[in-house]
Amino acid sequence: MMLKYLSADRDLGETVWHAHWSAGSDAPRHWNYWAREGLAYLEGITDAYRGSGLGPPRTVSVDLTERDCVLLLEFVDGVPAEHWDVSDYGPAAEALGHAQGGYLTDRPLPRHPWLSRGFLRDYSREKPADWSLLYDDRAWDQPLVQRNFPAELRTAATWLHESRDRLYAIADRLPRTLCHLDFWTKNLIRRPDGEIALLDWAFVGDGAVGEDAGNLVPDAVLDHFVPAERLPEFETVVLDGYLSGLRQAGWAGDSRLVRLGMWAAAVKYDWQTPMMLEVASATRQLRYGGTEEIDADHRFRERGRALLYNAHTARRAVALADEMGFGS
Repeated sequence: MMLKYLSADRDLGETVWHAHWSAGSDAPRHWNYWAREGLAYLEGITDAYRGSGLGPPRTVSVDLTERDCVLLLEFVDGVPAEHWDVSDYGPAAEALGHAQGGYLTDRPLPRHPWLSRGFLRDYSREKPADWSLLYDDRAWDQPLVQRNFPAELRTAATWLHESRDRLYAIADRLPRTLCHLDFWTKNLIRRPDGEIALLDWAFVGDGAVGEDAGNLVPDAVLDHFVPAERLPEFETVVLDGYLSGLRQAGWAGDSRLVRLGMWAAAVKYDWQTPMMLEVASATRQLRYGGTEEIDADHRFRERGRALLYNAHTARRAVALADEMGFGS
């Protein structure tokens, strides 16, 4: 069994790493509302994707009070996505499309007041990035940056930051579905029967078609689960799988809308470039999770390539939106 504790009053402390700096929000619509995952299990939202090939861990018990929650869940037996090949992500993306396609056709979106709204915009804007570093010659002249970041990343990352509002506008106009909003490698386990267990429902709520698929691709590479050199192949596998799942669910919409959703979601990682510039002088570089050291040059080389690809992805979103007369 797996025990998970949620609290509105948690103090992370200086020695505890946490990916979400505003963890524990009391606002029910906030992207990181502290009680959302407990409510998702209690009120059945975690079962919303059942029948698609995606499903949550089995719930043993949920004890939710006004200020904390204790979740007791099944410990999922299977192959974590950290050990998958790129091709293994295709069935997971297909299951995701199948799960979300029903909400794009005739299935009404749930209306629980605690489901997140505006996730893409709020998450990316709340990251504590020092945006001035994008324009600081000294930040880009650091040896670790000079050795490993692509020369064109500075211009691309600056363009991405300055184009945020356009990308948000594109995403806001897309068809809506029930999104997991943390669909990535660490939250996927393939069970022995082939079903994909989907973990961590803390962000679940309103999102654009393609948004979850657009989260999976850069996130897996930025955290070194998929090599950056395989990004084009990885994107194709995920896009094709997701589109196939949508069609199986009966969605007959314009496939360009899916591309817009995936590509506009690149704005979520806008903050990563200034964050990397800020830590480039650190004596130790750490993997995702903050406990294991990683070779600094490898980290910056892989992330630099991924961040450049991500910025180019955002440019594709704007170009496609312009072509379609969409989101301006």
